[in-house]
Amino acid sequence: MRAPERSVELTQVTEWEDGRLRSLQDSLAAEEPLEIRVGGVPFTVTMRTPGHDIELAAGFLLTEGIIQSSDQIAGLRAMTPENGLRSNVVEVELKDTEFDSDSLQRNFFAASSCGICGKASINAIRVRGLKEPDTDFRFDPEVLCRLPETLRSEQAVFSRTGGLHAAALFDSSGQLLALREDIGRHNAVDKVAGWALLQNKLPLSRHVMLVSGRGGFEIVQKALAAGIPILASVSAPSSLAVKLARELRLTLVGFLRGRRFVIYSSEFRCVCARDAR
Repeated sequence: MRAPERSVELTQVTEWEDGRLRSLQDSLAAEEPLEIRVGGVPFTVTMRTPGHDIELAAGFLLTEGIIQSSDQIAGLRAMTPENGLRSNVVEVELKDTEFDSDSLQRNFFAASSCGICGKASINAIRVRGLKEPDTDFRFDPEVLCRLPETLRSEQAVFSRTGGLHAAALFDSSGQLLALREDIGRHNAVDKVAGWALLQNKLPLSRHVMLVSGRGGFEIVQKALAAGIPILASVSAPSSLAVKLARELRLTLVGFLRGRRFVIYSSEFRCVCARDAR
């Protein structure tokens, strides 16, 4: 998989190894702000790794509940600066949706430790009307165990920098359909969701998403917005992520490494191949 343009920056570093110093060129994961404007009005700024910016903007609007389908997008384009510098702005035009920038605008730099209590967060999800994913979908644990190796082998930017998260979307047979990288795992998920939205593949009711790192609350709610029934991560989920997954019956898998994983919610979707539908 080829790394997107501008996703990697080169720099000179000094390496110490076994008592010796040497100068060499190293690769860094790029980090730049992306401003998303809706109807010409700045809506939010997110720090991201450049690449797939249109998908990121579309996925962000979907997973944050601003839109529910691609039909509500009248226009979506990356702005081209007159001075020839890098573009870090995506302009969105919406239709058939009530968008109040004053009431919806907020700071999306907030982390999971921002102080919003779990009860309020889950209540906000209820208000959005997110539905539980397809309860008929089944997935073979043997196939699930193969997904991390596929994810690692396809991480083009991570292989050069060691500094990016990834989100990967697989079908029921374990075939990789889309993989996106970013410094923020939530951005990587938005890029995949945006890809599916723009390809008219929503809801992703017969798919599995695998994310690098941990499975946090924001990752679970974004997966639910895309209709994903199984979300797996190579590390641990947070307590609030587990609560939300259990309430909306999303199958949440953590510590997916080798031939072991832990199911925190809705284990009924993981069955042996002979029993899978």
